[in-house]
Order: sequence, then C-alpha cells, then structure tokens
Amino acid sequence: MAEPVLVINCGSSSIKFGLFARAELDTPMLTALAERLGEEFPHLIIHGDPELRKDLPAGADHRTALQAFMDAAAHVLHDLQGIGHRVVHGGELFHDSVLLNDNAIEQLESLSSLAPLHNPRNLLGIRLTHELFPDTPQVAVFDTSFHQTMDPQVYLYAVPYQWYEQSDVRRYGFHGTSYRYVAAETARRLQKPLSDCNLLITHLGNGCSACAIRAGRSVDTSMGLTPMDGLVMGSRSGSVDPGLADHMHRHDGLDYQQVMTDLNQHSGLLGLSGISNDMRSLLEAEAAGHTEASRAINVFCFRAARELAALSCSLPSIDAVVFTGGIGEHAAVIRQRILAQWRSIRFCLSDDLNARHGDDNGRISLPGTPLVMVVPTHEESMIAQDTFRLISTGARYE
Repeated sequence: MAEPVLVINCGSSSIKFGLFARAELDTPMLTALAERLGEEFPHLIIHGDPELRKDLPAGADHRTALQAFMDAAAHVLHDLQGIGHRVVHGGELFHDSVLLNDNAIEQLESLSSLAPLHNPRNLLGIRLTHELFPDTPQVAVFDTSFHQTMDPQVYLYAVPYQWYEQSDVRRYGFHGTSYRYVAAETARRLQKPLSDCNLLITHLGNGCSACAIRAGRSVDTSMGLTPMDGLVMGSRSGSVDPGLADHMHRHDGLDYQQVMTDLNQHSGLLGLSGISNDMRSLLEAEAAGHTEASRAINVFCFRAARELAALSCSLPSIDAVVFTGGIGEHAAVIRQRILAQWRSIRFCLSDDLNARHGDDNGRISLPGTPLVMVVPTHEESMIAQDTFRLISTGARYE
C-alpha cells in the first residue's frame, strides 16, 4: 500500500494538489489544479490516475473544488496518512513546520494580518480538509520559517523599536520551502555536506526573491515583512521608497488602498512594460522590437544582480550561485543578463550548458570560473517530507 500524503496549496482563486508516497517523494502519484474559482468557468484538472478535466459549476468555491477532487481521487485517498498545507506566513511563532491542533490553528489565525492576501486562504484549506478528513493528521509548512535563523541586525528595520515589539514589524522572508529544497539538492550535487556550503540562491518566478545560505541556514534574504519587498516581480514592485505612497496621494490623489493595489497587482514587469507580467511574453515582445519590454527586462535583471551582490556580504565565500523557479530554471538569457550586470565578479557561462539549463549536475558555468548552477525547485516534495516526518513523530504544537 502506498499510504500517501496529500499536499495542498490553497490560493485566492485556485487550489493545487499533489499526492506523494514516502518511497517516491520526488515524483507525485498525481497532481491536480482547480482554478478560476469564483469565476464563470472554473475547472479541475487531474494528471495521473485518473487523467481528468472536469468543469465545475459557475462560481464554484474552494469547498466545491475540494470535494470534486476528493470524489475524483477517492480510490487513491482511502489510505491517506496525512495532509500537508503550504502556509505563507508563520511570523515569529513558527520556526519549523508543525503538526496542527486547535492551539496551532488559533495561533495561525492571529497571524492573518501579516499576510492578508495569503494566510486566510491557507487557513480555509486547513478547515475544509479537516471537515472532510477529521481523523487525518494535518501539517502546516511555512514559507517564513526557514528564515528564522537570520540575526537581528539582518531582520530589524530602522524604525521605532516598539513597532517590532508591539506590531511584529520586521523582515521575515519568503520562499523558504523552496530554498530548503534547493539548498539540500545543490549540496547533494556538489557532493558536499550542506553544513559546508555557502550558497546564493535566487528564486525567480511570478514572485521573486534571493537568499544567502550559510551551512544550510538562511542568513539573509531579499523579501521583508511582506512578499512585496525586494526584487522586481511579475506584478509586484519589489522595494520602493516608503515616501512613494504619500507622493502619489499628494500628486495624483491616490488613496492608500489604491497605491497598495497598484504596487501588488499593476507594478513589476507588468507595470514597467504595460504588456505582460510573464517573462516569456516580454522576451518575445523584446525580440519583436518592443522597447517597453526591454525596459522592464533590463530593470528586472539589474535589480536581481544588485540584490545578489548585496547578499554576498553575508557569506564568507560563495560555493555556487543557483537559479531556480520558473524564470530561473527556464530563461537562459535572463540568467546571462543578470550575471552580466554583476560586474565585481567575472562569471563565465557556457552558452551550450546555459541553453540546456545545465549539465547533469546543473552547472552552466565554464570550468575554472565561479560556479553557477540551475537547480529545479520542488516545494511540494519538501512539504510532503515534512508531513511524513511530523506524522511519524506525532509531536504536536504546544
């Protein structure tokens, strides 16, 4: 019997599913996506056994989608051992993944103000699966917990200290589950203990960040209190001057909420180009001569290079610069353009290896030059690992 665990990532208008057996954590038994929830044409797609595309009723909510998945996959869920949930923000309360109980869920609810766009949806997934599987252990895996090893000099903002004491204002960092997986996989490929590795990893997708990892521990990262900070992203601005909101209010009459909406949804690659938040579309547009696309790509690459160079100050040396995420894994020209902007280190990529997204170990740099690698991330596998680990120990949150 497979005795699998189910991994769930519950978003604002979608739910991603992955079913994993303990013996095959890198290859899910099946995956599924319910998307466009709350819209006119929602649907569920399952890859595996069964292969299925199912249209859901117009306006179908998360509960309807979850039930549709459970019905379609019932034959492989009957011996389910646990359910692992991606949770974006764990604040300072959760330094590791946790086996959920009523106390842990209550603490999670108290953190919703730190990630109002994400945590409430993550909690919804937890509640719905608990209703459907009341006797099945559930685990929360946090994007932020990996970065709880940062020192105060790294995570504190230079604002009144009572903001931190009273309102939890500090840098938390995100994409931690991705960094945990990629760091361990990079060490394996380098045939070195993770404790001996100094790594700079950048996760480039619709959301983008970078992280300095020393001896397997996050020592610095680009994102801050929220996932808006740091690098230029698909539709998020990344770091901006805090005075920007006041300027736009006085100059254009925008209220605070409109500024925040624009910074979250209408900025980044989309805002700079006016074309798309998708790097693939922008590269096509640039090739067709659209200067707006070039403008967005150039800012994206420069900001990524500058952030990586800044993060290198937190490491005694650099064993490898590692690219991951949708853009990081698949956009060879973006990797090349980012490293070309980092002028203090002479990176030399192999055109052939970069075009092939790395050799068998992920290397894309020439021998004898600073090591650059492409290592695909697998956040769902990491969540599955944590779920198996915690349901085996049975250690619940106190």
